[in-house]
Amino acid sequence: MVNFSENQIRSIGKVLGDGSRPLKERFRALFTLRNIGGPVSIACIKDSFRDGSVLLKHELAYCLGQMQDPRAVAILVQVLEDTSQEPMVRHEAAEALGAIASPESVAVLEKFKSDPVVEVAETCELALERIKWLRSPESGEVSLKSAYNSVDPAPPASTTNVAELKGVLLDEGAPLFERYRAMFSLRNVGGKRAIEALGAGLKCGSALFRHEVAFVLGQLQDKEGVPFLRDSLEDCGENEMVRHECAEALGAIATDDCISILNKFLEDEKRVVKESCEIALDMCEYENSPEFQYANTLQVA
Repeated sequence: MVNFSENQIRSIGKVLGDGSRPLKERFRALFTLRNIGGPVSIACIKDSFRDGSVLLKHELAYCLGQMQDPRAVAILVQVLEDTSQEPMVRHEAAEALGAIASPESVAVLEKFKSDPVVEVAETCELALERIKWLRSPESGEVSLKSAYNSVDPAPPASTTNVAELKGVLLDEGAPLFERYRAMFSLRNVGGKRAIEALGAGLKCGSALFRHEVAFVLGQLQDKEGVPFLRDSLEDCGENEMVRHECAEALGAIATDDCISILNKFLEDEKRVVKESCEIALDMCEYENSPEFQYANTLQVA
């Protein structure tokens, strides 16, 4: 394992916090800090929650959750409680608290599970269900180790039957946590039928649900998912959180078609969509390059 000096980490943090830098460089700095981890990286990430980019702040919260370091809990609680922060940012802070799953997060998640912002309320509900599930006997029987190197907001369902999973996924009367479990099982199964089921999920449920479906399609990195993601990105009436996630998913799939689609929306009127396309095109460049890892900011800091 490579060790980094505090000065090296703070140098990367300066790239993250420098608003004059291209957003793609700042994103690479952020993911470098996530990979390094530790208190200095967390402090550098915290400092950027004052930024004007909703997309960047959303990713800050996401990375803190993926690090699963309890030292980030107080920062995430502050973001969730700050109603001047955009819903997309507060939602991601709540999801990150669920990923860390610290007992001290339960009270604040309970407080905001009735938030007037639906995306925030639903995310708090999911985070509480995840924490509750982790304490259940079933958690010892299900592997949370993801082939996609992610901490997911819900564990996969126990079944791998695509028809059954699709039924739960599309059942708007089912608990959201169970629908998420079906979603992650479909991701783990993969293949055309699972992707078609997920694609159907992009047209139902709440904005939060649809945005997670888009995220999962991006994780699969299968070109079969492109038509579904394209349709939602091209729908200017769709929630911007969903469109943003579709753009990033297309960036992960990184085919020539994806690049063409993303270029069309580089000047979208929604800043978060525009910036997501910019980042997604940088991801396409990485996916089609010999680079070992996306986060390599030490080379440019």
